[in-house]
Amino acid sequence: MSHTWDPQRYLTYADERGRPFVELLARVRAEGPRTVVDLGCGPGNLTALLARRWPGVRITGLDSSAEMVEAATREVEGVRFERRDLREWLEAGGEPVDVLVSNATLQWVPGHLDLLPAMLARVAPGGWLALQVPGNVGEPSHTLRTELAAQAPYAEHTRGAAVPASHDPATYLDALARLGAEVDAWETTYLHVLTGEDPVFTWVSGTGARPTLQSLPDDLRPGFEDELRRRLREAYPPGPAGVVLPFRRVFVVAHKPGAVA
Repeated sequence: MSHTWDPQRYLTYADERGRPFVELLARVRAEGPRTVVDLGCGPGNLTALLARRWPGVRITGLDSSAEMVEAATREVEGVRFERRDLREWLEAGGEPVDVLVSNATLQWVPGHLDLLPAMLARVAPGGWLALQVPGNVGEPSHTLRTELAAQAPYAEHTRGAAVPASHDPATYLDALARLGAEVDAWETTYLHVLTGEDPVFTWVSGTGARPTLQSLPDDLRPGFEDELRRRLREAYPPGPAGVVLPFRRVFVVAHKPGAVA
């Protein structure tokens, strides 16, 4: 079931969503790379950080969303953006890159663990593969949506809507180590302090819940949203600091053996 992304809604919590990318990039020890590719670049705000770290380097951002690529091309200078599915890019082959980054994207690709060999193959000897995926699918921010979507009258419409999925750090470490890479894998649970009306709903409606919401017809969507808002308010009540959203993320940085050509 197809869906589209809204760059502005996605950027509502840009600072909170961007922090894991910065921490992922800090563990990539590439010096003077010639080519860098960002798989699943979104609106390009984080791809711009790659250009700041490695000025003058050929950097390409790829995303399957026309809306995201349009926003990135409009807002970010010095980076080439293309609308392209990452599986298509991997299958096409081509010149290996020195740094391959995939941030908060692979969770939308079913069976993405099977893509790791192809991803590492697209990295030049001595190069780096860095990925980050959300690891919070067991939290109420996801489970409440899943439970509600399985109920009538929503189930017949939401069946087949895309849902994110990921693995534990050890699973990624094992898979990439078996391919001969030196792997650094870890996880972090952030405590995002959110403000505003129904902030957790605002967060999930721009990412994990968006395909489900878009799968619903116009006459059912408002009722679904109202009920999901209510359930999320109960699960995430405001405290002294605001509404706290725990968010676990999984990080992997793999260094491919060999000298940089």
